[in-house]
Amino acid sequence: MPIVTLMTDFGNKDYSVAAVKGAILSTVENPQIVDISHQISPYNPTEAAYILKNAYKNFPKGSIHIIGVESEKTPENDHLTMYFDGHYFIGADNGIFAMIKGDLKSDKTVLINIHDKMPSTYPVLEIFVWVAAHISRKGTLEVVGKTVDQIKEIKELRPVINQHGDQIIGAVIYVDNYGNVITNITRKLFKDVGKSRAFTIFARNVKFRTVYETYSDAIDFSIPKEKREEDGKKIALFNDADHLELAIYKSNTRTVGSAQSLFGLEYRESITIKFE
Repeated sequence: MPIVTLMTDFGNKDYSVAAVKGAILSTVENPQIVDISHQISPYNPTEAAYILKNAYKNFPKGSIHIIGVESEKTPENDHLTMYFDGHYFIGADNGIFAMIKGDLKSDKTVLINIHDKMPSTYPVLEIFVWVAAHISRKGTLEVVGKTVDQIKEIKELRPVINQHGDQIIGAVIYVDNYGNVITNITRKLFKDVGKSRAFTIFARNVKFRTVYETYSDAIDFSIPKEKREEDGKKIALFNDADHLELAIYKSNTRTVGSAQSLFGLEYRESITIKFE
């Protein structure tokens, strides 16, 4: 029973997701289809890569991951299949693949070249599903494309370290369901550059001088509940994906607000860490 995951920016209102699932059921023998997300912001490969990179590792080796984000083939947007860390990824070469593998090397990446044999106006439904079916039958990647070494990177979203080594300039790469703001600054980068020095995190007009391990670590539970600072408390922490996250304790985007709304932070907003 091959596992095929599906992540798109299609949303759930239209027929697109159902059509792709129908095509998978029609071409892959006895598949187990798992939805990762269909609420990716339109044409946002960074957001897609962050979600998939932190989700795929929990699936069994050999799983096939179809990525339907900014998937139209253009002269600047080719289609790829990548075998990496025991998993198969199928999608557009728009930076997603580079962000998933990070600084590691993929086992094999091929540029899909079957478009002439299979004309397509709906690549996720036709090309990507066909490739997934081929992989599920133990087909080799060389049948669907030619091996490539270079893939597209989104370089402007890499953190920058200044020449003095005392400052990291990062950016917001994702805002989650609670309005928490996730940056591209990882725990490893923070430790490597910071070297245990004191620091200040600057996010627009908000400053943080402590990074917590969990949300609840920011709360002093020895103080009676009615007297302690809790609702609306600002928090910086490294989340379970080891990315620096700026949050509001027990935030609610519909009532008390969130880090995104209260700090005024959006996608690609600059976040700076200054070490002393």
